[in-house]
Amino acid sequence: MSGAPGGRRPTFPGLPGERVLEEAAGARRRCGNGGGSVPGTLLCTNRRLAFLAGQAPGSRGLLRSEDEVALPCIHKLVAASSFSKPKVLTAASTLKFIPEELAVFCRDFRLLHFYFPESGRAPQAFRVANAIAQAREAAARLGDAAEAPDGETTPEEEEEEEEEEGSSTVLLFESLRDWEKELQRLGAAGWRVSAVNERFDMAPSLPQYLWVPSGLLDHDLKRTFGHFQERRVPRLCWHHPSGGDLLRAASFHPASEPGSEDVRCLEALLLGDRGPCVLADTAELPTLADIQLAHLRLRELCLPGAVAEEKWLSALEGTRWLDHVRSCLRKAAEVASLLAGKRCSVVLQEPSDRDLNCLVASLVQLLGDPHARSLPGFQSLVQREWVAAGHPFPRRLGLQCQDSPREEAPVFLLFLDCTWQLLWQFPADFGFTEAFLLALHDSSFSPYFSTFRFSCQRQRGHSGTPRLPSQIYRPMGGWQDAGGHRGGPQPCSFPPVWAWGRRYSRQQREQFRNPAGPPGPTESRTPGTPADPCPWRGASLVLTLAKGSLCAHPLPWWGRPPWRGSPSDSQGTPGGLLGTCQPTPGLLLPCTAGPCVRLWHRCYLRGLPQEQRGRLAPLLAGLAEELQLLQDHLHTWNLQRPH
Repeated sequence: MSGAPGGRRPTFPGLPGERVLEEAAGARRRCGNGGGSVPGTLLCTNRRLAFLAGQAPGSRGLLRSEDEVALPCIHKLVAASSFSKPKVLTAASTLKFIPEELAVFCRDFRLLHFYFPESGRAPQAFRVANAIAQAREAAARLGDAAEAPDGETTPEEEEEEEEEEGSSTVLLFESLRDWEKELQRLGAAGWRVSAVNERFDMAPSLPQYLWVPSGLLDHDLKRTFGHFQERRVPRLCWHHPSGGDLLRAASFHPASEPGSEDVRCLEALLLGDRGPCVLADTAELPTLADIQLAHLRLRELCLPGAVAEEKWLSALEGTRWLDHVRSCLRKAAEVASLLAGKRCSVVLQEPSDRDLNCLVASLVQLLGDPHARSLPGFQSLVQREWVAAGHPFPRRLGLQCQDSPREEAPVFLLFLDCTWQLLWQFPADFGFTEAFLLALHDSSFSPYFSTFRFSCQRQRGHSGTPRLPSQIYRPMGGWQDAGGHRGGPQPCSFPPVWAWGRRYSRQQREQFRNPAGPPGPTESRTPGTPADPCPWRGASLVLTLAKGSLCAHPLPWWGRPPWRGSPSDSQGTPGGLLGTCQPTPGLLLPCTAGPCVRLWHRCYLRGLPQEQRGRLAPLLAGLAEELQLLQDHLHTWNLQRPH
């Protein structure tokens, strides 16, 4: 045991800068639902709470992912004793009894129980309980630079360096080459990669590189930034094979009064010669406060004994979480249908362009682009539309204690739930499994990956110690020098979450791929069937999408009617134009009716093991996971047998 200041290196594969603070050998983890317990060693590090199941403290085996919890993921820590009332532990609390049991309530809906049956282990149990409470609060302060890895390599990491057959690269969108490669895959003629924000001086929260119209020079592009909130200008995020373009931007700045030259540049950016422009805002979607409240209610509902069984379904409806999932899926389906059926551009607008725009843009691509439904394609999608686009993960996931509670809203978790709904409805169209989504869901609460630790690319690049300017991470081969780097701050020392080998065994990672899914992605795609000729006249016509209907809408600097276009173009089209879209190959249109949007049982009911029975999909991927669960139960049973 190490009680020295600073601790010592863990004997298992550790995270960057990880040190063991306290450990308690002889602890046991309850398996739940009368499943007995597993012996092992409970450790508290400066990064996480770890349980070495069935291992001696000096063993070097890879941690089982279900046996470790990142400290910021701990929602509540409760110590219990047969001689005292249960006590919630905080950094400021004083533990006045020797704990016989620790209950760890996790923000990812897990509930872990540890107990210490041997009386001789009482001092260790007391110290490890206090260490967890202290380290949990210290870990929430993410301002300090982390220690860099010391370079020592474990046998497990050496094995991970071997290139796995068929493994694909994940584009991190931190280099010019990444953006050019993806733009080429999309086949988006008329668009180019701009380095206008390479020094983050035009828009600090935007990435270094943007997709902008080819005919718009950077000199003219600079005129447009000040006319949008947070200077987040419209830029391409996806091109439909049939010709439609999906853009995203912040709302127009309320004090914007563009001159004639600025108007010319703004219209070239928004309209160009791409046909009508449809503005789709997020007014119909839940607010950040709505999302946070629904998630809190859902987490409370999924605790054991939270509500009587006969009232559970009505209580679930009362959380409104599934209503929010439904509204996001419906909005994405409307936009995807519009892009597939009409030759036009759709601009997603949100006041900040950093929350619900990330969600809708990602869902639209999942519905319309088979590449995004592959495992490497989905990971690259998250990198581009969330990480590079500047979603404030630490604030929204509550990973920083100094943040205001009003800033917390798990938008990314809502997106993962929406993705799971699509996976449930269209299992054969996805190259990844529910196990992968669960791994990503749980990893989002760990700020020890560059993916979720920072709020934007600029912040990410200025943190930590420099490493080689590699811009592509191979899941099994580590960092590779991809070239194409054009200066700017060096990326931080924290690995991306896609370095799954740091937390998951090779056998677990194999469960991320759907064996019954579509073939792997190709480097480029063939052009789709051209969309039907647009029924709206006037290339400069601007429409707004609201409640499934399209209505003419002026840009702020156009003033009042008469607007551009003919009078017939300015008429509202309630319920009409979306319904005229013909079915498009490769387009997924989910059902959003009441029974079709389901509760993600394997994620939210993990604190209730009895609810997990029979919840897996009757597919090949589901059978593989079912077999793995049975093997895990057998392993647990063998550990409990007397030797």
